[in-house]
Amino acid sequence: MKEIMSSTQTRNVAGFGSAKLHIITLAALGIVFGDIGTSPLYALKECFSTEHGIPFSPDAVLGIISMLFWAITIVVSLKYILFVMRADNNGEGGVLSLMALALRTATSGSRNAKILMMLGVFGACMFYGDAVITPAISVLSAVEGIDIATPALSHYVVPITVVILTVLFLIQRHGTTLVGKLFGPVMFVWFLALALLGVVNMMKAPQILAAVNPYHAIAFMQQHALQAFVVLGSVVLVLTGAEALYADMGHFGIRPIRFAWLYTVMPSLMLNYFGQGANLLVNPSAIQNPFYLMVPDVLLVPMVVLATAATVIASQAVISGAFSMTSEAILLGFVPRMRILHTSEDERGQIYIPIINWMLLVLVVAVVLAFKKSDNLAAAYGVAVTTTMLITTVLAGVVMRRIWKWHPLLVALVIGGFFIVDFAFFSANLLKIVDGGWFPLLLGAIAFFLLMTWYAGRMLLRERTKDEGIPLEPFVEGLLAHPPHRVEGTAVFMTGNVETVPVAMLHNLKHNRILHKRVFFLKISIWDVPFVEDSKRLSLKKLGSDVYILRAAFGFKEAPDVNTVMALATAQHGLEFDLMDTSFFLARDTVVPSKIPGMHLWREKLFAWMYQNAAKPSDFFHIPVNRVVELGTKIEI
Repeated sequence: MKEIMSSTQTRNVAGFGSAKLHIITLAALGIVFGDIGTSPLYALKECFSTEHGIPFSPDAVLGIISMLFWAITIVVSLKYILFVMRADNNGEGGVLSLMALALRTATSGSRNAKILMMLGVFGACMFYGDAVITPAISVLSAVEGIDIATPALSHYVVPITVVILTVLFLIQRHGTTLVGKLFGPVMFVWFLALALLGVVNMMKAPQILAAVNPYHAIAFMQQHALQAFVVLGSVVLVLTGAEALYADMGHFGIRPIRFAWLYTVMPSLMLNYFGQGANLLVNPSAIQNPFYLMVPDVLLVPMVVLATAATVIASQAVISGAFSMTSEAILLGFVPRMRILHTSEDERGQIYIPIINWMLLVLVVAVVLAFKKSDNLAAAYGVAVTTTMLITTVLAGVVMRRIWKWHPLLVALVIGGFFIVDFAFFSANLLKIVDGGWFPLLLGAIAFFLLMTWYAGRMLLRERTKDEGIPLEPFVEGLLAHPPHRVEGTAVFMTGNVETVPVAMLHNLKHNRILHKRVFFLKISIWDVPFVEDSKRLSLKKLGSDVYILRAAFGFKEAPDVNTVMALATAQHGLEFDLMDTSFFLARDTVVPSKIPGMHLWREKLFAWMYQNAAKPSDFFHIPVNRVVELGTKIEI
């Protein structure tokens, strides 16, 4: 899985030796590069699609192979490997981490902050489109090798694809720790096979190496201006998965990913694309399926099996990425709390979110049944990929200027160049909206609307609670001056705002008329960093007579856990906690939409529905069920 390394390993990768580097690089091969590594199955075939109207010729082959070569070099090697991966948020990458980093440069609540936040959230939402399309197009393109190996079984391609994907989603709840250990070796064999196939086929037509010269790409674009622009929408398919290099940086570190890319993945991909091009020069009829028709007949069936395994691994990485990103979005306040299960006792990053898993399964199967062929899915894939790439470029520009303090001219030169390339790919894919590009845009727009509704609703709810709340410290001072009957034990009142009295406490005093011997007002905050050191996690304030305000901070890559908080409070402040003598009081709010100024009434109703169906705070914060006391209240928004 994507989170195969622990966070401790991740933060210590800077100084590892060559042996450890090779081990981590092998692991990265199986997780990071599955998506981009399976692009040879369909990318070149789509570039020569008959719909583009490009007359087949040796010059066209050289031109398109040259475009592929320079697209990979500029976007992946220069943009991501050299520049974007330097923009890490405490070692973490990905569009949400980049958004959190960029937001530090803007005033909270300002127009710039809102724009940066919306860009980051929409980029994350487009990843969900990627998470749906990647398994569908990858596995479908691999299984389509049956058409070449055994044409009589071609009508089984879609059913076999659906079965493979269904099994893949069904095993998610069991975790992939065991099979995950095979991902690296299998992908290494895959890349080795890509390279060998490329070399063997290049020997048939060595002149394909001339495509390294950008002249051929430029000449092709000049000679076929309109068609070349349309082909850009297919060329981008060689870049699918490039964002994963950045997103997975926190799990493996920069060095292993760069090492794997420069010394294994990029050479293998280049050799294979050039090999496909060489085969087309010798055998133009191979355009039907450039990848499988470059494979010797005797190796065709094994290659279909290996390709299917590689695409399943690529799909697994994207699914795990969807779980990871959803968890981050929950902690950053953009997604309602959901039930999150940890599938490994050793690696806390390996998680499973049931509702996301089943939603993805339904959507992926529906996409396979609707589109039926990988060719038909290519248009949808490009839109999802280029949108996220474009957003990453914009956010990286903000970081370069405001955090790295680069000279404006240098930022304009670097980001301007990347933006032109990204926008060219993006605009070319907009031509394919009617052919399927609408799907990821629609999916991303729906997700974006839901996430922003949840975020706006939470801000509104927090504002209402703060406005109607009673100041905490004066209240406690008055309460201790004339205390009610105090009982043995510890009461922990979970609160989102330590400035006001928790509603749960007011209800407890009103109905039970007691106060525990020890009282804690516990607020758990999520900081805009991936991880928080234990030395900085807790802060304690004494209000007198064993009443405390306890603040606990977690990063957006961590799992908030009251057991961790209690253990640290004992170790750092000498506060002993006996679970059997501790009660956790939570307010179970019921949100009531009203005509009070806020969101539109229909959006407030949607937020109220989302709020009521969110996971219980006791489950989310890992509070022992038999120690929870929930007290209900209504809040109008």
